[in-house]
Amino acid sequence: MTDSADASSPPSPAASASLPGAAPDSYAAPLAARDARRIAHYAAAADAERLLHPVQQALLHRRGWLKMLAPRACGGAELALPDAVRLEEAVAAIDGSMGWVLTLCAGAGWFAGFLPPDTARAIVGTRRVCVGGSGAPTGHADLEGDGYRISGRWDYASGAPMATHFTLNAVLREHGRPLLDEHGAPRIRAFIVPAGQVKMVPSWGSIGMRASASHSYRIAGQWLHRDHGFSIGAASATADGPLYRFPFYSLAFVTLAANMAGMAAHFMQLARPAMSRRKHSMSGLPLLEAPGVAALLEAKQHSFAAARKHFYWVLERAWALVAAGAQLGAADMAGLQAASLALVAVSRQAVDELYPYCGLYAAHEESEINRVWRDFHTASQHSLLLP
Repeated sequence: MTDSADASSPPSPAASASLPGAAPDSYAAPLAARDARRIAHYAAAADAERLLHPVQQALLHRRGWLKMLAPRACGGAELALPDAVRLEEAVAAIDGSMGWVLTLCAGAGWFAGFLPPDTARAIVGTRRVCVGGSGAPTGHADLEGDGYRISGRWDYASGAPMATHFTLNAVLREHGRPLLDEHGAPRIRAFIVPAGQVKMVPSWGSIGMRASASHSYRIAGQWLHRDHGFSIGAASATADGPLYRFPFYSLAFVTLAANMAGMAAHFMQLARPAMSRRKHSMSGLPLLEAPGVAALLEAKQHSFAAARKHFYWVLERAWALVAAGAQLGAADMAGLQAASLALVAVSRQAVDELYPYCGLYAAHEESEINRVWRDFHTASQHSLLLP
């Protein structure tokens, strides 16, 4: 049991910046320049097609990013969590949809660390493996022989058209009746299902994150061997390593917050040239020379940089504890959640307060800044990111 990070403790020394508008930190940019250019070049086309561009998809597979949180023993990279989070943030700072798909699908790949090893190896070894899914228990799994017969519908599976497998939560039943836990509540179990047993239901019509293609999916009475079921938690891990001892909700908070930070940094990078096109209506001065406007932009960048720096300090500290064999206590997990939500709050304030100064150009659907604005506000609706 350990205490949460002390907010007054100094972060690590700065060395090199990795994101536009972000404070320098001790890590270099996690993306190669060539990869960054490719992601950026196809982002608008992906948004228009409502699906990641084939070049973007190929990059995800070629770099092994969708397997970065899966165990090494089954063919994954088992990347240290702070490194994975920085990569997710860097991709989201170029294309929010691609960052989101990377985060959600690589996150679902993390579940391989809780599957029977042979099952995990078979799944992670699938050609162009991509695991999508949903956490809502909106289906049921009936006990049948050595497995379960699964039916239901699940929503918001980011990367659904790319998925080779889908994860889901389902209520366990026997003879049509829910099985209950020791508290009398229905028992819920997680499963991973091959895409061949799943029917995708096109349903994603949001204003932003269009290329994430976060469609629904349905399963109608498909039988699944029990080895495709799993539970999440350090006690249930089948893979060694600190990544599978890290609490699930803490992992979720930091990865989602990093995506919001990446998109906010992108917005602030684009805000300055958008504002520079405008003049103040009363004074006639260029907008960035009007009293308070440049100061507002600088203040938002400064607040964002400070929140981001603290976020990574808290994350690095938590990761070091788990890597050393400790278990995160309630205070540690609360600290991670607080640092994540603080970064999201500062990101929201920056985007919302700067947007009115960016003019009608920022409201034009085909402008880059508008796409970033739409992506940011769509992603911010995730239930874990509520203030």
